[in-house]
Amino acid sequence: MSGERPRPSGPPTISEVAAEAGVGRATAARTLGGYGHVSPELKERVLAAAEKLGYRANALARSMSTGVSHTLGVIVADIGNPFFAGVVRGICDTSRARSFDTLVLSTYEKLDEEIAATNVLIDKRVDGMIIASAAVDRSTVSHIRTALDRGIPVVLVDRAVSSLELDAVVIDNREAAREAVETLITAGHRRIGFIWGPPVEKAPATRRELIAAASRNLWTDGERLRGYLDALDDAGIPFDPELVMVGPKVEERATQEVARMLALPQRATALFCTENDAVTGALRAVKARKLSYPRDVSLIGFDDSAWAAVMDPPLTMIEQPVHQLGSKTAEVLLDILEGAVPRHERHTLRARLIVRSSVAPPPASP
Repeated sequence: MSGERPRPSGPPTISEVAAEAGVGRATAARTLGGYGHVSPELKERVLAAAEKLGYRANALARSMSTGVSHTLGVIVADIGNPFFAGVVRGICDTSRARSFDTLVLSTYEKLDEEIAATNVLIDKRVDGMIIASAAVDRSTVSHIRTALDRGIPVVLVDRAVSSLELDAVVIDNREAAREAVETLITAGHRRIGFIWGPPVEKAPATRRELIAAASRNLWTDGERLRGYLDALDDAGIPFDPELVMVGPKVEERATQEVARMLALPQRATALFCTENDAVTGALRAVKARKLSYPRDVSLIGFDDSAWAAVMDPPLTMIEQPVHQLGSKTAEVLLDILEGAVPRHERHTLRARLIVRSSVAPPPASP
């Protein structure tokens, strides 16, 4: 029988790696933690022993000793949403290529969840954060300021927050919305419904109140509504609050609001839907009234997807460069971590209108 003692169960320790390499524990710790000076010869022996024993460094302990975790924290509204899934994929691909890991948390558009997620990432000692924030004004950004005060750089993705001087990477939501509504106007429509408006009980009577209500929710909501109104203004079409969805931002509410718009004495002949759930809700309402698109009502949606292309007829949609959005955001943050001076700049990417078959001239007698 061999005289060797079997090693204890569980992962190998730094002390065991040191014994295997024939060096002191401090030398093994410096080598595996990536700090301090170790001669090339001893470093090679420690790394060989670690590989032989299957030693895996404790990333949190290493970050505590070096101040660097090589990890980015990412906070998005809903990782199950295809839009945010694409954004996170872009972040992960770019960070991995530059030897950074990512920690992703979902907040479901709830500010208290975002605050909790930010605190988790601070405790995990991430090097930087990317946040799709639900914060809208100075009173709701204290958690982001806490991260900045801890020396953790933050870059915003998809949404800007006017009260924070930070780099933000966003889509040209206002211009994309304007182009979509202009397409409907060019086809002859004057009664165009805006689906996914501010979550208030009653539509404000004035444009100013409407924009203020939308902007109190999310930056993207306000930008898309402004684009809708820009297109109406350019065409000389009066704003009608009856054609703006209000209430909870859920598919069922979109169905109710579209049904209401289709029942007006001068009903909507076209619909601009600014979220995928808004598109689904609108289609349900159109079908329930035994109407069809684009014969009876035209429709354009935000967030192009594979299902939109295989609908019958296929839907005209705004395509957002989601992977590029995530990748660019990661690049901006990683550049800051590598020494670049934050520019506090809004980096704007262009969306694209994918024209298919869901837009036609309005019916003669809607």
